[in-house]
Order: sequence, then C-alpha cells, then structure tokens
Amino acid sequence: MYTRRDFGGIGAALGATALIGCAAPRASAASAAGFDLDDLERRTFDWFWDLANPANGLIPDRWPSKSFCSIAAVGFGLTALPIGAERGWISRAQARDRTLTTLRFFATAPQGPEAVGVTGHKGFFYHFLDMATGRRFETTELSSIDTTLLLGGMLFAGEYFSAAHPDEAEIRRLAKLINDRVDWRWMLGRGPHISMGWNPEKGFLPSQWDRYNEATLLYLLALGSPTFAVDPKVWRRYTNEFDQSWGDVWGPPHLQFPPMFGHQYSHVWVDFKGIADPWLRRKRIDLFENSRRATIAQRNYAIANRGKWVGYDKDVWGLTACDGPGDFKRMIGGKRREFFSYSARGPGDRDDGTLAPTAAAGSIAFAPDLVLPALAAMKQRYGTAIYGRYGFFDAFNPTLSDPLIAGKLLHGHVVPGLTWVDNDYLGIDQGPIVAMIANYRDELVWKAMRRSPPVVAGLRAAGFTGGWRDRA
Repeated sequence: MYTRRDFGGIGAALGATALIGCAAPRASAASAAGFDLDDLERRTFDWFWDLANPANGLIPDRWPSKSFCSIAAVGFGLTALPIGAERGWISRAQARDRTLTTLRFFATAPQGPEAVGVTGHKGFFYHFLDMATGRRFETTELSSIDTTLLLGGMLFAGEYFSAAHPDEAEIRRLAKLINDRVDWRWMLGRGPHISMGWNPEKGFLPSQWDRYNEATLLYLLALGSPTFAVDPKVWRRYTNEFDQSWGDVWGPPHLQFPPMFGHQYSHVWVDFKGIADPWLRRKRIDLFENSRRATIAQRNYAIANRGKWVGYDKDVWGLTACDGPGDFKRMIGGKRREFFSYSARGPGDRDDGTLAPTAAAGSIAFAPDLVLPALAAMKQRYGTAIYGRYGFFDAFNPTLSDPLIAGKLLHGHVVPGLTWVDNDYLGIDQGPIVAMIANYRDELVWKAMRRSPPVVAGLRAAGFTGGWRDRA
C-alpha cells in the first residue's frame, strides 16, 4: 500500500488533514485563465438539449453512434434543463415543456413482469430503452442504480419548478408519483443489501450494493421513500462494509473506489458538505471531503505515473468508466501494453492510458484549484482532437498515437502523433460535467435538493447531522 510519503508530501500539501465541513477552495483567476468554463458548460448542456427525443424526452446512451436510451442519461438531462434555463440558453417555458413531456412518458409507460412490451416493473425502469418506443431494450436488466439517477433528475425538477403555473404543478405531482411507486423493499431481493437489479428471465441479479461506491443516493432514496422505505438497519449494514474501502493509497485517507464516477454521481444531487452519519463522524470526515481526497489521489497517481503512460502529469489526469480503443495488446516503446474497450478505470485498476475528461471536470466542485488547470491543459495540448461540438469527447489515450500500431479499433480513431480519441460522447459522462459545474458556480442543484422530502428523510434515517441539515 502506498502512503502520502510516496509522493513527496503532495497529499499533505493539498489538505490531507482536512476535517468535516472543509469547503473546496475557489479557483484563483490565474488557475481559471486559459479555459472557458462557460463554453464547456454550454456545449455539454447542448448535448442533452439537442439529442433528446422531443416526443418522449428519452436521451441516447451515446452519440453520434446509433444508440438506445440510457435512463441514467435521462436523469442527467432533466438536471441539465433548469441549468440551461438559469443560464439563459433556453427559456423556462422550454425547460418546463421538455421536463413535463419526459415525466409524462415515464408516469404512463407500461410496467409489469413481462419480458417484452414494458418499460419497467415495481416502479423501477430498465437500464436501456428503445429511443422511439421507450420499451425494454433487448434483455437489459431492471436497474436499481440507473433508476436512482433518473429519480435524481426528476426530484430536482420537482423542486426547481416550484411556481404556481399548472404545468409546474404537474411536474411536481408526477415527480412525486414516479418516486413514490418505486418498491425499494422488493429490490432487497435476496438481501442483505439492495440488489443491483432484476430481470424477468433470471430474477434478482447476484450482485448487491455492498461497498462504498455510487450507491449513496440509492440508499438515501430507499430510506426516504414515503411508501416503500427500507429499515434504517439496511444503511447500517451498508456502512458496516466501509471499513474495507478505507485507505490512503495515492493520497490522504478516504473511502476508496478507483473509478472517479463513484465519488461524483450521488454528489450531483446531494450536498454532502459538512454533514455526516455515525460512521463518517468516527472518521472525522464528510463525503464532500472524501471526494476531494479521491480527486487528489487521482492526480497523485498521474504524477507518479508508474505505468509510464504518455501524457500523465500534474495537469493531465483522470480515470473513470469510459470508452477505450478496444480489447487488445500491443508492443509500444519496447513494452507490451494491454488496452480495453468500455471499462471502469481507476488508479492501478484496468489503467490502459485512457483518460476521461469527465473524471476531472465532474470533480470541479470538490477541487477547482486542481480541475481548472487540468481542463485547460487537456484542451491546450490536444485541442480540437478531443474538444468538439459538445465539449470534450468521452476519452483519449496519448499512448496510442500511431495508427499502424493501433490497428483496427473498436472505438474512436487515432490522430497520428497525438492521441487516440473516442468518436462518441456518453450521456452518463456528460451529465456530471454540466451538473457539477453548476454546483461549483452557484450550488444550483444542491440548493433545490436540500428541500427534497425523500432526500431529507433519507439523510435523517441514515443519521446525517451537521451543516445545512441542522439549519433546515
């Protein structure tokens, strides 16, 4: 196991001893220079606005490759709509209309145990849906986490659209209806933890949410449900597993999960700054500070660059679940390298030199002093090769810069002498970018979600106190 001593004090210098309630420092003018955050926020928003099916609000998993709908991407898209309205990119009426169309679709879409012809079951929804019909795509699973991310967007919409306008009242009604019918007790399945999903062919998936990862919001909504709430002991069972994830590999001690998305997704909708449950209080940390430390660890890992990947340094870093060039091995610079296609990457975990801008950008609220220079450096070094119509393409890999060595690729293309880069944007990677920029700038999503009854009830049941919870 590596400790902070392995990095010449980098972790300690960046705040390894921070305690509960420490906010991320605001970026200096110098660190923001050279990168247009407005442009990234707008381009990323446009991805969701332009690509949603206007007839039902469904959003593709990826683009420009032909794709099915990802319900998690829909949740991020619903979150993006108020951001666009607040920034003046669309009107409030436009945001309201698209939101209402989306919620009406999910509220009325058929549910049931059948394998075909339905959109969900027991209040949950299938991971992927047909973009046109909204029915289950092939044999995809009923996903508890993707339903959670969809609900995050819906609940935010219900809090943001608070005016007396009849359509806004309808948004609030539908958001509550959809959330309240999710049967979390049923999704406990075989127990003791909440199942990752179910399908009509085989029943509950064997995998459960049994360690620290992106499932924090999932458990809070299960605890805070007004209709199918799980017992608070389910949260205690979940956090009892946290000790196995605690460590100081690559930086300050924190709950570790290698891909960065696990430290970002729940934070899109919940402000964890300054609040803690009993387990976190024992560690004298909150989940906001935990994600800040995870961000520091990712940067430390890139600085150390023990794998000798091209491009990794203090300003170019970030590993998460993303596309990759393909599943193959190549000799590069006298070393045999293994590459992967879509995969969950993290420090020391399936690292193949593939960097995902969302890993850094989605952490901007936690560590803007580290993230803004990273975004500037990525764009300056790789330019339009990795930054296009909708902001940063999903991933790039400077180690794979020779098209002859690369050969036939599963994803993307090689810009000779520069980098491999994905051709696609992915909704679940675009989402944290636009949402966390908004939270960094004015806490837009967080402020609204501090009022969300299911979130507040879930936090209360889990034993979260301090900070804004005590002031609410």
